[in-house]
Amino acid sequence: MDFFKRSRRRPAPAHPAERAGVLRGGFLWVTIGSCALVFLAAFENIAVTAVMPAVSAGLDGARWYALAFAGPLATGVIGMVAAGLWADRRGPIAPLYTSVGLFGAGLVVCGLAPAMEVLVAGRLLQGLGGGAITVALYVVVGRIYPERLQPKLFAGFAACWIVPALVGPAIAGTVAELLGWQWVFLGVVGLVAVAMVMVVPALRGTGGPQAAEEGGNRGFGLLGWAALAAAAVLALNLAGGLPRVGGALSVVAIAVALAAVRPLLPRGTLTARHGLPSVILTRGLVSAAFFGGDVYLPYLLTEKYGFAPAFAGLTLTVGGLAWAGASTVQGRLGDRMSHAAGVRIGSALVLGSLLGILVTVALALPAAVAIVAWGIGGAGMGLMFPRLSTLMLGLSAPAERGFASSAGAIADSLGGALSLAVGGLVFSAAFGGFTGVFALSTAVGLVAVVVAQRAAAPAGLPASDKRTMEVAA
Repeated sequence: MDFFKRSRRRPAPAHPAERAGVLRGGFLWVTIGSCALVFLAAFENIAVTAVMPAVSAGLDGARWYALAFAGPLATGVIGMVAAGLWADRRGPIAPLYTSVGLFGAGLVVCGLAPAMEVLVAGRLLQGLGGGAITVALYVVVGRIYPERLQPKLFAGFAACWIVPALVGPAIAGTVAELLGWQWVFLGVVGLVAVAMVMVVPALRGTGGPQAAEEGGNRGFGLLGWAALAAAAVLALNLAGGLPRVGGALSVVAIAVALAAVRPLLPRGTLTARHGLPSVILTRGLVSAAFFGGDVYLPYLLTEKYGFAPAFAGLTLTVGGLAWAGASTVQGRLGDRMSHAAGVRIGSALVLGSLLGILVTVALALPAAVAIVAWGIGGAGMGLMFPRLSTLMLGLSAPAERGFASSAGAIADSLGGALSLAVGGLVFSAAFGGFTGVFALSTAVGLVAVVVAQRAAAPAGLPASDKRTMEVAA
């Protein structure tokens, strides 16, 4: 998994103008197109959360609700690993074309889906393509841009995830109300094509394979483990509906998923070993807790409080604003707050947020309580995630930072996927519903707070690395 590392250090032979900026000369359109692709993938990822209650009602697919979110996260892991391996061996052009094609095909399938099962199939394609897009673009950036410009591109990619969190849910909810939820998917297809057209001219001359390195067989082994983990998550979503044997099969699926993800993570991650393993595990647990609640909050507000889709989506915007604001604040704090303190405070805020929503559901409190609580959770994520990324790099040897970066992304995706899969089983159980789902997320958040105590900076790591935190935010 060294494609992250190699993509960032390779100079760009196609653009010799050393003083060019990312929005100047030959870089203008490829910068806009690359950022647009990341933005559209992020928009779909976030916007679908706001409209899925309407989709579920229109297609009578309540039992498939969790899989519609967990599935793309699981297949996204396969896309990440596969695109990196493919780009290492054949160059980034074919992986990028294929990933964009898969993502677009998934959008079309979802938009035209006559049944929830078909929509879930489209979401699996979306996840596979979306997971691969970012990795392929990282390699493209390494091939095209001089090294001094690459941090600006990565910061731009990060911003392309923050902006959809602010505007995506409201836009998606409005489109669903005025035109129908189908256009939340179909309306993006044309924009993806336009963004790709901007990138294509800059890809000429970047198609050759990178230098062969040892460890290729190990790379294909990682792809096999990623595929097994994804299959286990999908099986977990389906096992609960089987009579008599569903419970036993669910336990087996969880065990297989954990066994398969182990080789993809630093040694000692699943046992919360002090340092880097605990940092990676904290990322996975916090993602599982936060996004396990994120998916069901609009559903709760739509079903129990009668919110329209657009207004329910605005609650996610509250969380996005809080996330962006807290990311800015932690960057300004710098040395005045240690990375470990940021992680501990952030995880505690996420736990408090989920506990507040659980109390709201259990006691039938006003919806405003849950909305405010979600803002607190977003602030916790914004405070801790840049610090987790900085710790992750600081605790890794230079030669292992590519593997650590991919491990962090995999922990995020599979943590969320497993949480959503188990949450779906709880939601459909007789004792579950919204109370059960938010109780599960709260329990995962509590474990995250405990593990966060073991995520500490190594001796000699500066208390802040401003550039790293800006990119990570």
